[in-house]
Amino acid sequence: MSSATVDGPTNEPPRGAAGPTRRRLPTQARSRERVERILDAAAQLVVAEGVEGLTTRSIAEAAGLPVASLYQYFADKESVLLALCERDMAEMDDQVATDLARLAESGELSLGAMIDTAMRAFVTVYHRRPAFMQIWMRGRTNAAIYDYGRHHNKRIAENLLAFGVDTGLIATTRFATEQLVAVAELAVEVGDRAFQLAFEGDPRGDSFLVDQAIELVTGYLDRIASEQ
Repeated sequence: MSSATVDGPTNEPPRGAAGPTRRRLPTQARSRERVERILDAAAQLVVAEGVEGLTTRSIAEAAGLPVASLYQYFADKESVLLALCERDMAEMDDQVATDLARLAESGELSLGAMIDTAMRAFVTVYHRRPAFMQIWMRGRTNAAIYDYGRHHNKRIAENLLAFGVDTGLIATTRFATEQLVAVAELAVEVGDRAFQLAFEGDPRGDSFLVDQAIELVTGYLDRIASEQ
């Protein structure tokens, strides 16, 4: 934990994750463009029709590609959904890093401001990527999506803890490093679950529940910080 910035996204998969993956990562510009078309088409279908009715054929048709072209990059529908989650979580990492850097430069840095900024950065991306919440809310029964999401939450917790320690918002005198890591992971998991509830019935999120989620996590970490 040696950097006062939140790291950007990584494509490193969670160790031991099971389930579908992309057949190959495209290197040619044309192939990358096709993959983006496939992902965008799948996202539009998820928003319009839900996850359950999604098929590789419907995705390919919406992307204007033959099904055979989709199978060059993805083994099945679940692989496409996982790739969407990977892309959107990477975008969340970028948003958190950008917003926290701006907060640090503002001179108004506090533990509460850090938590509020990080959690609202996620909400910003949820609004830009409405398919993500549907996939993530319903996709936790999929082993690959669940494992990738937990891996992402652990990395977010590690990065936010590093930011808090390096900026002096979180002291390291009372708790051992592994205990601080556990606290950070718990806070991220609680916030994730609360946001899941906030967005369950409203694609824009229930603003009251979003505020309550931020207050919940802030209160917990404020207490932890005050005990040090």
